[in-house]
Amino acid sequence: KGLVLEHQPQDQLLLIQHLLYLHSVNTFLQLFVNNSNIETTITQVVNQVEPAVVTVVGTVSGRVSFFGVSPDQEVSGSGVIITEDGYILSNNHVVEGTQTLSVILNDGTEHPAELISRDVFADLAVLKIEGKVPGIAKIGNSDNLKPGETVIAIGSPLGTFRNSVTVGVISATGRTLESGDGYAIEDLIQTDAAINSGNSGGPLLNLTGEVIGINTLVIRGSNNSSTSAEALGFAIPSNTAAMIAQHIIEKGYFARPYLGTSYQNVTPRIASWYNLPVNYGAYITGIDRNSPAEFAGLRPGDIITKIGDVPIDEQQSFINALFEFEPNQQITIEFSRENQLLTVDVVLGEMSSP
Repeated sequence: KGLVLEHQPQDQLLLIQHLLYLHSVNTFLQLFVNNSNIETTITQVVNQVEPAVVTVVGTVSGRVSFFGVSPDQEVSGSGVIITEDGYILSNNHVVEGTQTLSVILNDGTEHPAELISRDVFADLAVLKIEGKVPGIAKIGNSDNLKPGETVIAIGSPLGTFRNSVTVGVISATGRTLESGDGYAIEDLIQTDAAINSGNSGGPLLNLTGEVIGINTLVIRGSNNSSTSAEALGFAIPSNTAAMIAQHIIEKGYFARPYLGTSYQNVTPRIASWYNLPVNYGAYITGIDRNSPAEFAGLRPGDIITKIGDVPIDEQQSFINALFEFEPNQQITIEFSRENQLLTVDVVLGEMSSP
């Protein structure tokens, strides 16, 4: 740009072609160098963190049926060591229902593991092994993640391919997925790094070698469609995982706020069917005895529409609105009773995962 050409037209064309060629070569070399740097960084991160990644193995007792007792089954997943004294982060669904647990370290040695506690609603579990650990993973700040950022997943897909490495990018943050059990798992990290069965509980890493997520699930398609999908993996943000792990390590469990109600979610369709006065809310079907809800005077038939300053609507379910608050915290609950909107103050109780 800005170059003055004083040659014949043919010479001008040759010069322009030469300049374009040099620009293309320069661009290619820059891309090659950048890719080489990224590949070198990935290799360094894997070498740094791999000793802290473990395979989690559990035994699920056989079940009694009409045909007799089925044999015990072995289940497996992944985990990551986060402290020098052997605490390990993994997924709740990896350890749920197991009678015995062990972990296989990167060098192939197997050690018995103790389940300290778990949080069903975030799909997290904390285990512990005794003795010297081969490595510790550093926890990063998941709030700093940006879509397009390169990430690395390490885990044991199918339980046999231990410490497999896959690479991808952050596809999105702040994703919400329904659990199918009346609550949603919120604020998930979406990535296209391959996450397969057995990768659950393993770390998702940034290029500085920090754990920025705990891999939890992959979606292959929709229940309402025959269309399949690829590269839809999800991870629990490291900030959530670290907070829950710290509580479990310090207290032996992680407590969620407890209200003491059974309920049915109200949607516009249900509201229309039953001629309800609100389009969204939690229709109380039962009250636990001696619960905060009973002490506050809530009754079956009431429809909770707001918890504290968090409304229950299309974006926020009842259980996730409740989880915005702490055990023993006093809050105001808004509810509909006989077509009137009322409020009541409630001191929340404490609930730990079963």
